[in-house]
Amino acid sequence: MNGEQRDRHTLRLLPWTGDQGKPCYVLGDGTGHVSRVADGIESIQLGMAEDLLGHAADLLADRRVTSGELHFLASRLSESLGDVKRVAESRGARLEAAGPAPDNEK
Repeated sequence: MNGEQRDRHTLRLLPWTGDQGKPCYVLGDGTGHVSRVADGIESIQLGMAEDLLGHAADLLADRRVTSGELHFLASRLSESLGDVKRVAESRGARLEAAGPAPDNEK
């Protein structure tokens, strides 16, 4: 791979983990099959996080909620936060790899 090809390919943190919770990565230009699958999974994860936040607001507004329900909610929120954090790290790293944004605000 020459320098120009290397510049077009970036290492992407995927939205799932491998064995023993280790991070998974793909090297590419963002247009391959694995990248498209990762984009779809990220979209699902972010949508589920939004739905979970709405459910949390409803559940927390109910004064009859049980400790078991709150524990279940906290567990799902924790899982979702981990997913959203991984998506943010992946997207942030890709933005950083793309280089500085042009200064068009002047």
